[in-house]
Amino acid sequence: MTDRQRGSLLRSGKIEFTPLPDIFFAHIMPKIQDVAELKVILYIFYLLNHKQRYPRFVTRGELLSLSAQMGMEEEVICHALSLAMEHGAILRGTLNIDSEPEEAYFMAAESDKEAIAESHQLSAISYQNIFALYEQNIGIITPMIAEELKEAEKLYPPQWIDEAFKEAVTMNKRSWKYIARILERWASEGKEGGEHRKSTKEGGPDKYIRGKYGHLVKR
Repeated sequence: MTDRQRGSLLRSGKIEFTPLPDIFFAHIMPKIQDVAELKVILYIFYLLNHKQRYPRFVTRGELLSLSAQMGMEEEVICHALSLAMEHGAILRGTLNIDSEPEEAYFMAAESDKEAIAESHQLSAISYQNIFALYEQNIGIITPMIAEELKEAEKLYPPQWIDEAFKEAVTMNKRSWKYIARILERWASEGKEGGEHRKSTKEGGPDKYIRGKYGHLVKR
């Protein structure tokens, strides 16, 4: 919003409001320690609230063009976006806009996840960070578990990780050991659904036999 637009609103007495989801206050706000991250998240919610398209998204270019308005350098904004992803505040995807790949950000809501997954425009989507999933569904992350989570994030597609956590919660098996076994089984035996099988093929069979869990995955 420009200074002229802001002044016009004040003179007209018309004040608009940007709603924030309850999950922001319940799960995201307690994790935020960086002022830049908070500012970027609030600006994203503000921009999304004024979008007409569905699913609503904000491109990286749009955010960087507001660097002066936000009072932050571009590298600070990029770091804040990484933190917001890590804390589960937003989702990131890659859109094809005018035949060019463009990084875009979405609200981390179930409805948006479903719409994003169904959108043929998206070539990639980053689901909720594995550390945020662990904290919300299992508990405190120990140093040993942190290393295993990092390794799993390198080995498996983000959507597999997201769905493995959901399956464990549904079965009331809230442990990383159980979730790791789900991922290992999917990598070894394949996962139902064309999208998942395509992901496995794209990485090739060797994708899942490298790293810490390689000895557990059989061709």
